[in-house]
Amino acid sequence: MMMKKTGLAAVVALALGVTACSSGDDKDNGGTAEFNAADASIVNQSAKTGGTLNLALSDDWDSIDPGNTYYAFSWNFARLYGRALTTFKPAAGKDGLTLVPDLAQNLGEVSDGGRTVTYKLKPGIKYEDGTPVTAKDVKYAVARTYARDVLPNGPTYFVDLLDAGTYTGPYKNTDINAFTGIQTPDDTTVVFKLKQPFGDFDFLVSSPQTIPVPQAKDTGAKYQEHPMSTGSYKVDTYEPGKQFVLSKNPNWDSSDPNRKQLVDKIDVKLKVNAEDIDNRLLAGSLDADIAGSGMQAAARSRVLSDPNLKKNSDNTFTGRLWFFVMDEKVAPFDNIECRKAVQYATDKVALQTAYGGPIAGGDVATTMLPPTIVGYQKFDLYATPESKGDVAKAKDALTRCGRPDGFETKILLRADRPNEVAAGEALQQALGKVNIKAEIRSVPAGQYFTRFAGAPEYMKGNQIGIAFHGWQADWPTGYGFLQQLVDGRTIKAQGNTNVQEMNVPEINAMFDKAAASTDAKERETIYGQIDKAAMEHASVVPFLYGKGLLYRNPAMTNVFISYPFGMYDYVGLGKG
Repeated sequence: MMMKKTGLAAVVALALGVTACSSGDDKDNGGTAEFNAADASIVNQSAKTGGTLNLALSDDWDSIDPGNTYYAFSWNFARLYGRALTTFKPAAGKDGLTLVPDLAQNLGEVSDGGRTVTYKLKPGIKYEDGTPVTAKDVKYAVARTYARDVLPNGPTYFVDLLDAGTYTGPYKNTDINAFTGIQTPDDTTVVFKLKQPFGDFDFLVSSPQTIPVPQAKDTGAKYQEHPMSTGSYKVDTYEPGKQFVLSKNPNWDSSDPNRKQLVDKIDVKLKVNAEDIDNRLLAGSLDADIAGSGMQAAARSRVLSDPNLKKNSDNTFTGRLWFFVMDEKVAPFDNIECRKAVQYATDKVALQTAYGGPIAGGDVATTMLPPTIVGYQKFDLYATPESKGDVAKAKDALTRCGRPDGFETKILLRADRPNEVAAGEALQQALGKVNIKAEIRSVPAGQYFTRFAGAPEYMKGNQIGIAFHGWQADWPTGYGFLQQLVDGRTIKAQGNTNVQEMNVPEINAMFDKAAASTDAKERETIYGQIDKAAMEHASVVPFLYGKGLLYRNPAMTNVFISYPFGMYDYVGLGKG
C-alpha cells in the first residue's frame, strides 16, 4: 500500500466524520450543571488543586499492568499513570475523537509501501524515579504482549501484525534484539515493521500496550504490583479486591497537553456492591463509578425523578454493544439451526428493560457494529415482532436442528453486575417458552475473560453454551470494533474475546483485505460486509446499543464524557 506521511491522519479524519455523535460543538459549560451537560461540554471547569478523587468499582481490574488489560475503564484510567505513543484528545463532544500524539512527537511516518511506521519520542519524558524513557522501553513494552502465557489479557494486534517471526516474548528469550518487529536505531526512534500495510496503525498504538516498560523493572505477571509511571500520577498501592491508590508523579512532564495533575490523590475502592456505589454517589462520598456502565435501577429511578439530582447526571451513548454469544464448540450450538432458535426466541425488549430501558439501557440492537462506528449499516437478519421474540420461528429452527423438544444449556454471566444478572434471567425466561432450559452460572467480573468466558477449555469443560459479553471499540472503525470479536485467528486459551470461537476463513480474509486497503471507502464497505457475515453465522446475539445514566458528584471539576471510552474522562478531573 502506498501511503503518504499524512495518510494515517486522513484515516482519523474519516473516522471523525462518520462517528461523531455529539449534540453540539465542544464548549465549556460555565460551571452550571445541567442534565446531560457533560456529553458535549466541560462541566465545572476549574484549575483548582488539592483534595482526593474518590472512585469505586464493583469488582476489580483484570490487571493494572498496561500491557495486560482489556476493559474499557482500565484503558481510560491507565492514561493517568502511563503515556502511549498516541492518545485521544481530552476534549468533550466530537472533538474527543481526535487522535493526537502523546509519547510521540507526531503521528506515524509511513514508508516502505505501508510496511514501516516510524515514531519519534518527545524529549525529556521520564519515569517516576527520574530515569529517562527510551525507544527501547517502548519496544520492550510491545515485546511483552507476545508472552501470552505470562500476560494473557489484552488484544493480539501486535502479535498478528508485526513482522516478528516466531517470537514468543522476553521471558523465554531475554535478548530484546531477538524481537525484530520493532527497531530502535537510537534512543528516540521507534520503527515498527509490519507484515503488510495496516491503515489504522495510529489508532493501534494509542492502546496502553505501547506505554513504556523498562526491562530492568519488569517482573512479569507481578509487574502490576507497581507499574512504572510516565503519566501525571503514580501507583502507590494496589491491593487486589480492596484498593487502588495513586498520587502525583513528581517527574511528570507538566508540558504534557493531554493530562492534568489537580488532585493530590486518587483512591479507588474495589469490590463495592453496585447499589452501594450508587448510594455513595448520591450521598457525595464518592465522585464517580469508575466502570462507567451506569447506575442501577433504584438509583436511576431516584435520579430521574429528582431535578436536583438529575442535573448532575448524563445520559449518553456509551459506545458499547451489549450482547451474548453461543459457543460454537459446545453442543448443540455446533449446529447453526440451534443457534438460530436462540436468535428467534430472544426477547430483546426484556433484555433492554433489564439494562434500564431506552434511557439508561440503550436502543435495541440488531447488528454487531453500533451506529457510531465506521462501517455500520442497518439490517436485522432475525427480526421478530416488536423485537420481543418469535416462538413459532424458534420452534421451526429447533426442528431443523434436530431438537424439536428443546434442549438444556448453561448461561454464564458476571455476578457483580445486576443489569447483566437481570438480563440473564430475562433470557432464561424467553428460552423457556420454546423449551430451552437454561441454567444460570455467575462468576466474578475481574476474572471473567481470564478464567471463565475467555477460557475456551472452561466453556467446553463445563458445557456452557451461552455467555454474556459487552464490547467497545478499541478504536472507532469497524476493524477496531470487530476484529478481536470475530476473527478466528484471535482465539486464545486465556483472555479470549472471541468467546463464541467463530473461525470463518472468509471473514478472516475480509479483515486482511480491509487492513491492506488504501481506500477508506472500501474499508468502510468491507467492515459492513464483515458485520453481516458474522451475523449470518448466528452465534452472536446483539441486543443493546448501550446508553448509561452516569452520575457526577457536583464537587468534581473538569467533567466530560470521553467519546472513545464512553464514560467520564479521568485524566483531567479535579475537586472543587
